Amino acid sequence: MNVDSIVRKVAKSNLKITSLVGSGISKASGMPTFRGEDGMWNNYKAQDLATPFAFQKNPILVWDWYRARMRILLKAKPNPAHQALTELEAKGIGIGVVTQNVDGLHEIAGTQNIVEVHGRIRYARCISCNHYERWDNSEFAENVGELPYCSECKINLLRPDVVWFHETLDPDKWTKAQNYIEQTNLLFVIGTSGVVYPVASLPQVAKQMGAIVVEFNIEETPISSISDYSIIGPCEKTLPEFIGKLFEEMGI
Repeated sequence: MNVDSIVRKVAKSNLKITSLVGSGISKASGMPTFRGEDGMWNNYKAQDLATPFAFQKNPILVWDWYRARMRILLKAKPNPAHQALTELEAKGIGIGVVTQNVDGLHEIAGTQNIVEVHGRIRYARCISCNHYERWDNSEFAENVGELPYCSECKINLLRPDVVWFHETLDPDKWTKAQNYIEQTNLLFVIGTSGVVYPVASLPQVAKQMGAIVVEFNIEETPISSISDYSIIGPCEKTLPEFIGKLFEEMGI
């Protein structure tokens, strides 16, 4: 079924769209893995560094790894897929974005209703008082070998505000994500492999509650089997095209 046919099938006057987003949406924004910047990081795996145990053992090493990632991230810009979701929200039919990404590109694109279920790399938080600080600036990213301390309590370390391996999701964020799913009647699943739980369970929940599921991905995934429609191709192209046609069909 072509895009025009799918759009005609899903368009209705009371659309409430939630978008479930994975790393595929940010590929066109120049977001390589951390291996791309410095060969020394080829000796490490994310599972070895993005853990509370690694931070406790060697916080300088962990922070230097995140600084390397931030130096890459500072060059990244939202692409047409991010911007299309912002426009969806502005038109009043996009009720929320649930993203597994930590890059903050939805926020930069101007989307307001975002749940970053795995955290946000552009922020740090105190390990004791939970004070939050934004650290996505080149000066901080270049301070290799230095440990950042909380500006509020002055004595405790900051850590990246992301969910590490062996940590659970923030219950408030997870509840908000579930609320978006409960409200939606059309779920976009965008650039996600569909294998990371519990987020990968959300399309099935949406289906059980009567929502139509449309997948946008570069290839088929485990979610394809439960999707009503799968649109294969780079989402920075397929998603804006779909949303543009949806606006035309709805006359908005």
